[in-house]
Amino acid sequence: MSVSEDKVPGEEVGRLKAKDPDMGENGLVEYRFLEGDGMAVLEITKDSETQEAVIKLKKVVDYEKKKTYTVKLEASNPHVDTRFLAWGPYKDTATVKVSVEDADEPPVFTEASYGFEVEENAPEGTVVGRVHARDTDTANNPVRYMIPRYTDLGQFFSITPEDGVIKTTRPLDRETQPWHNISVSATEIGGHHQDSKVRVNIKVKDENDNLPEFATNNEVLVCENVTPVKLIETVSAVDKDEMAHRQHFSFSLPPEVANNNNFTLKDNKDSTASIYVMRKGFSRMTQDMYFLPIEINDNGSPPLSSTQTLTIRVCSCDSKETILSCNVEPFILPAGLSTGALIAILACIVILLAIVVLFVALRRQKKEPLIVFEEEDIRENIITYDDEGGGEEDTEAFDIATLQNPDGANGFLPRKDIKPELQYPIRPGARPVANSVDVDDFIKTRISDADNDPTAPPYDSIQIYGYEGRGSVAGSLSSLESVTTDSDLDYDYLQSWGPRFKKLADLYGTKDSADDNS
Repeated sequence: MSVSEDKVPGEEVGRLKAKDPDMGENGLVEYRFLEGDGMAVLEITKDSETQEAVIKLKKVVDYEKKKTYTVKLEASNPHVDTRFLAWGPYKDTATVKVSVEDADEPPVFTEASYGFEVEENAPEGTVVGRVHARDTDTANNPVRYMIPRYTDLGQFFSITPEDGVIKTTRPLDRETQPWHNISVSATEIGGHHQDSKVRVNIKVKDENDNLPEFATNNEVLVCENVTPVKLIETVSAVDKDEMAHRQHFSFSLPPEVANNNNFTLKDNKDSTASIYVMRKGFSRMTQDMYFLPIEINDNGSPPLSSTQTLTIRVCSCDSKETILSCNVEPFILPAGLSTGALIAILACIVILLAIVVLFVALRRQKKEPLIVFEEEDIRENIITYDDEGGGEEDTEAFDIATLQNPDGANGFLPRKDIKPELQYPIRPGARPVANSVDVDDFIKTRISDADNDPTAPPYDSIQIYGYEGRGSVAGSLSSLESVTTDSDLDYDYLQSWGPRFKKLADLYGTKDSADDNS
């Protein structure tokens, strides 16, 4: 038989069977080991159905340590008929040789687990320790080491792949993390790249790098009526270092407050200090809070010290020194006002009244007119002018200031939208009128001159208004608008336009009018 060295206990190594031609219980067979070195790593059982001996592995075997095992096996009948005892013995023996087969095994570390220590705040690259694993196979392949990052999330350590030396990658703080538990993996180079892991526990050794501080609340209450040389507080100290429980803390006052007249300190030489009052009574109205700096030394290696401030609050107490209140009562000011305050208030009122009067006076002054001509010039007259407007929103149709301009009365203002061709000499205008002429008379005079001038050629032009028709109920007033019905072609009204439009009336007159003339 043979068994591989990578088999685990309980796995079957092989089977064998003793033949017995008897029937029934006389044919039953039992098996047991008699002797041999294989009894330490092998065990034997029986298959009740097949009556076979089953040899199983009891312990792990190692090819590199022992390659073969031998065991002597006995098979016997458990039930023997007494009539046939003389024919015995009813048993037989056999020798079984088991060979161990070599298997590709993972590297094996020299220790089941490793433990190292490293100084707190040690510089980067400090050697922590070394792990070692070897390939136990015949090939004895080299091994490569690594730290699985899931076991060292902060990446505090590194390992040399060739020799397994573990080093720090940064200074370590014991107060933050006193222990680091990581794993190291060893993988064989070549073969089937088998690997194995081992646990490495690293302890960070303490260093005195934390300052001492008060162990409890650093505020003390003292009565106003306290007596001199009275103990008001006993302070103690702690620090975060591991060696703090073995240290002796000492207390003292800084030189700048050592000779103050309010409080004093006594070191009790047992890591505590007593605070005493030096004066008789305090006044909260004068000062309700005092701050006493205290130096604390931890006497460690190296020694460290810090200055902590003790807050002392003055409180109101009864005759038995029972605290009643530690809040400062506000002073009650008199309700009356001083003479200076009254004078200042009256002066402010007078100045305010003067400003109001000045503002009202300015508001009553006559304001400038909103138009360029005086309000008296606006008269309730109806102005009739021969011009086409653009509706109620057309604010550029005329300018009342222009109509009242005295200079406009000195001559006839020609149209600027079209230049007529003059066939006759220009007639001299009428005699200039005085500047006080009424607008109505001026316009009527100009209309009469234009209507009775036979030398003026008939012409018409298109007037374009940006707001024509908007805001007015009436439609367009243009005489040149396109016509769509026969009624719009009636030009008899031209007869009433005067001598200037006589020729135009003859051209566009109706046929009936033409027949009558003939």
